[in-house]
Amino acid sequence: MDEIYGFTHYSFFTEMSELAAKHGSYDLSLGLPDFDIDERLTFFLKEAAEKATYHYEPLAGNPLLIESIIHFNAKRIHKIIITADEITVVPCATFALYTSLKSILNQNDEVIIIQPSYYTYGPAVVMNGGIPVYYDLENDFSICWDRFKNCITEKTKAIIVNSPQNPTGKIWKKEDWHQLYEMIKNRDIYLVSEEIYDTYCYDETDHYSSFIHPELREKTFCIFSFGKMFHTSGWKVSYILAPEALTAKFRCHQQYISYSVNAPAQYAVAMYLNVFEPDRNKKVMQKKRDIFNNLLQETSLQIEHQTEGSVFQIVNFRSVSKSMTDVEFSRWLTVEKKVSCLPLSAFYNARQNSDYVRFSFAKKDELIIQALEHLKKNL
Repeated sequence: MDEIYGFTHYSFFTEMSELAAKHGSYDLSLGLPDFDIDERLTFFLKEAAEKATYHYEPLAGNPLLIESIIHFNAKRIHKIIITADEITVVPCATFALYTSLKSILNQNDEVIIIQPSYYTYGPAVVMNGGIPVYYDLENDFSICWDRFKNCITEKTKAIIVNSPQNPTGKIWKKEDWHQLYEMIKNRDIYLVSEEIYDTYCYDETDHYSSFIHPELREKTFCIFSFGKMFHTSGWKVSYILAPEALTAKFRCHQQYISYSVNAPAQYAVAMYLNVFEPDRNKKVMQKKRDIFNNLLQETSLQIEHQTEGSVFQIVNFRSVSKSMTDVEFSRWLTVEKKVSCLPLSAFYNARQNSDYVRFSFAKKDELIIQALEHLKKNL
């Protein structure tokens, strides 16, 4: 069962990075930034250490952080108006996904997972007694709603959505959320919406959250990540939005798993969120995307769809190799050509091959330039 539901996929994520280190390759495989965080975050964390923040915070989160989250979301272009009873601070998005499913699933309930998807989704469903039902995106990574509808059965209890999406970089628009709502509005089906790259929507596209949809939000767990937003994944601070009734269920389980979250980091994030400039953050990352994509055009690799959001770019490698699988190509590129990536098949439950690999551009500009210049000369 482990292999069927994707428990082995994590090996791809670690293997490519380890291969890159072993062979002295430029590592563009993982979405782990190699640049420094804002020095103000460091200042606030030091300040937290001086304020005796060494006891448990409330289960829901530091009240300062709760208030900062409310104000931050109210200032968005597409405002998310929320109350303290709809917010829970969590250690990470993976925890939020797992605990959301634990709050709603009964044995053998079905959960629809849209592929390609992050490797934790299937295991989180299975460990909560559910059954993953996989829907594969079209060749252009869009959704065929007529085909998607066929995945919904009387046993469907939840749907997992990720926007901006890892690995494709696709962004769900307002119309997409409405299409989904029309399909589930008269059913007892919940939505788990992972929106951890919400501040990385490019080319004047604004993040439209599932939690803005007035009816859909009543059955939605909406997950965000300060680790992705501020490049502080090791601090282990994220948050989840849910209507009050679902929040109560979520917290009931959280109290027995993690209870509360890293106290000093909560204080630092709360203070920083009040001065954080998401537009500046987005422009920095969009510049990195553009550097990567412009330089990649000078190689034999092909970008068919420029990423709309997230910190990843999907690239077609078939002009370089017709015979290699995407796993073989990823290993070859890492070992022989000294640039590391991930095979797209690692983001599917049971697919052994694809025409694509995924690169991360959440790196220093110098590393991106050096890696692509190296490919230009050696590919």
